[in-house]
Amino acid sequence: MTFAGFVAYSGALAIAAAIPGPGITALIARALGSGFRSAVFMALGLVIGDLSYLTAVVLGLAMVAQTFGTIFLLIKWAGVAYLAYLAWSFWNSGITAEKIEARSGGGGAFAGVLSGLAVTLGNPKTMIFYIALTPTLIDLHAITLADYGVLAVVTVLTLLVVLIPYLALASKARWFLQSPKALKRLNRTAAAFMAGAALAIAGRTS
Repeated sequence: MTFAGFVAYSGALAIAAAIPGPGITALIARALGSGFRSAVFMALGLVIGDLSYLTAVVLGLAMVAQTFGTIFLLIKWAGVAYLAYLAWSFWNSGITAEKIEARSGGGGAFAGVLSGLAVTLGNPKTMIFYIALTPTLIDLHAITLADYGVLAVVTVLTLLVVLIPYLALASKARWFLQSPKALKRLNRTAAAFMAGAALAIAGRTS
């Protein structure tokens, strides 16, 4: 695979990732509700989801994904259900001043990764990018194991460059919210973002 091919792939991926969608809205909601560190784990989940699709395409599973659409439909609705649950949680309880100061435990890491993975796997936009666009940028018949390794690294770096600024800005905003009224508004905002992400995924038919 040529250098130009890697550049074309990373450029297309950056544009696709930067366009606000379910992944971005869910990430912002996570950053608003739980801060930068928790949102980083969610970003990791988003990246793992992209790597899963990339791997599937490289292994020639695009046809399988199209044939067994029911599996991906189930994944989609599992992601919707999980995001709806998060929205309900933020709306009814969310964070408090104490949680802002003490939200440093490692128990939320797995939940963050899982939620990011659910968002990506449940987002047909991501599936379409890898199944429809990636084969036009990459010669899948000639790709080697080394090429795949480079593609994986490029994917991770490109997504992090796009996602980190989003969650950094959102997480900084939360530190200015100290009053109970502001925190309630923050919780409701995070819930709205989560619900919006769930609706966006549920509403996509392709």
